[in-house]
This record gives sequence, structure tokens and C-alpha cells, in this order.
Amino acid sequence: MPYPEMMVSPMRQDLVNIGFTELRTADQVDAVLGGEKRSALLVVNSVCGCAAGMMRPGVAHSLQGDTKPEILTTVFAGQDMDATDKAREYITGYPPSSPSVALFKDGELVYFMERHQIEGRHPMDIAEALKAAYTEHC
Repeated sequence: MPYPEMMVSPMRQDLVNIGFTELRTADQVDAVLGGEKRSALLVVNSVCGCAAGMMRPGVAHSLQGDTKPEILTTVFAGQDMDATDKAREYITGYPPSSPSVALFKDGELVYFMERHQIEGRHPMDIAEALKAAYTEHC
């Protein structure tokens, strides 16, 4: 059962306010990820306090450099179920993980940061790992 929207809205806005486009339906996910050739970042947002609370500022800091993905998107696990399920179809080779961060290039998954790589880490450490992925793939 999803959390009340008034509770998750600030968590959504953390990413929307820095330029992310929310994908709230499966069709929206397909429209963005189904054939996009530019670099695209997909953040699987979640309510999970510790991990998501570190992931969102980590993602924000990761975008401060010159090299970054061209497309910024997000789905919200546990809230927008169809969109999240569809997004996970593009994240091949990994079990469902939320929060998480996926980087695509030429329509292929090239980097994935799973929840266990987020938990217990400082946002700046998350940002540095993402920046390294951007440098390699963007």
C-alpha cells in the first residue's frame, strides 16, 4: 500500500527541484528509456529513510561537475508501481533494489548502484562514485 502523497511529495521534490523528470507511468518510462541514445540517469527513489536520505543529496552533489548525464529521470518505488516495474525491466542483471541509481548510454545499462552500495555511505561518497561513472560513460 503506497504512503500518502503528502508524505512522499517532499522526497519527490528533492529530485524534481534539481531537474529530474518524474516518470509515473510505464508508458512514460518506455518513452524515455525505450530507445534513448543519450546518457540517461534513472534514480529509483524510495521512502527508505537511511538509504534514500543519503542517496538523494548524493545524486544532487554528483551533478555539480561538468560531466553528467544528459537526461535525468526518476521513478518512485512503492508509490508508482507500474512505472517502477517497467523501469526495472531496463535494469537487467540485477534484482530489484530501492533506492538505486542506473546510468544508461546508447540504450544500455552501463552502471548500477544498488541499495547495498548506498546504505551507510555519506552523500559525498555516493556522489564521487556516481561522478566516476559519469566520467567513464557520459
